[in-house]
Order: sequence, then C-alpha cells, then structure tokens
Amino acid sequence: MRFRGRVWKVGDHVDTDVIIPAPYLVSTDPRELALHCLEPLRPELVRAVRPGDILVAGENFGCGSSREHAPLALKGLGLSCVVAKGFARIFFRNAINVGLPVVECPSAAQLAQEGELLEVDLEAGLVRSLERGWEHRAEPLPPFMRELLKAGGLVEYARRRLGR
Repeated sequence: MRFRGRVWKVGDHVDTDVIIPAPYLVSTDPRELALHCLEPLRPELVRAVRPGDILVAGENFGCGSSREHAPLALKGLGLSCVVAKGFARIFFRNAINVGLPVVECPSAAQLAQEGELLEVDLEAGLVRSLERGWEHRAEPLPPFMRELLKAGGLVEYARRRLGR
C-alpha cells in the first residue's frame, strides 16, 4: 500500500479529546466526526484537507482516552495515513482496526514540512519526500496489519473471512 499526499503537521501529545472533542462523540459516522476533527488545534483543516493528504505528528499522538472515534474522524477527514514520531499504543491499534494506516517514523516526522508532498510505502516501511528528496525507513507494518488495512479495518476483515 502506497500513499501520496500533502503534509499537515501537528505537534507532540495531541490527545484524542483534541482529535475529536467530547461533545461530538454522539456519532460514529466518520464523515460527521470529520466536521470537528482537530477543531481545537487546527480548525482550518476541515475545509483545507484534500483526500489523500497525510497528517504528520510529533510524539505520543493519540494519547488520552481509548475512543475509536479519534481515528474514525481522521479517516473521515480524508487523510490517507498518519506519520508520527510515536503513537499512543491504544490509538495505534484503534487506527489499524478502523482501517487508518499509521506509520511510526521519528526522523521523517521531524523533517516533513507543512504542505510538502510525501509518499508512504507501508510494505517497504518507507517515507519519502517527493519534493526535497529525503527518504527514511520506518518499521514496516506486519503482514496481518496490512491485511486489516487492505480490508478497510477489523470488522470488514472479519466479514470477509466469515464470508458475509
């Protein structure tokens, strides 16, 4: 799986209450959640993000509560993936479970600039700038996690495996 998109940056310790504020947790519809995604931090993103864009974050992205609404909101916003210096473990797994690709690559997260065009290759574990020429290795996602992502998340994967 490869993704190409423009970078939107956020900093360290962005918690799930910032990704999707609590008043909007009355829905699990990704498109509805996206209307308020990162609203306290970057309210312009809702109108500015284009399908396929890439969120680049600092350390401990997705810390806080274990709500699945946070990766759903990011997915609903149209982001193709999230690259970060590091993820809160429960957010990382929730993202995979809802079909949102996540890549931990501290060096790429540090170097990426807002608006820059990146390519992320999940299988090879590579993040590269298509404008400035740098390339950094990330730990490739295990095959099982890539299968979950290809299926659209854990529920879709299970449906396909059960033939439903």
